[in-house]
Amino acid sequence: MCPHRPACPSFDDVAREAARVVASHPEQGWSLLCNGVVIFEDTGELLPNGRVVAPHRPTDVRAVA
Repeated sequence: MCPHRPACPSFDDVAREAARVVASHPEQGWSLLCNGVVIFEDTGELLPNGRVVAPHRPTDVRAVA
């Protein structure tokens, strides 16, 4: 469990990317967060339950006309 106060968001929270980095490997393009989420530099994620979150860069969002 997360030892931080306030506790980091859980892996199933929409704010999961706000958890603290516990291991960073920028040379390999990924970081491990306190909540068990592996985030990749392309904004993709691997959740502790095995679910994959596709990259979601802000530029991938369509503008509303």
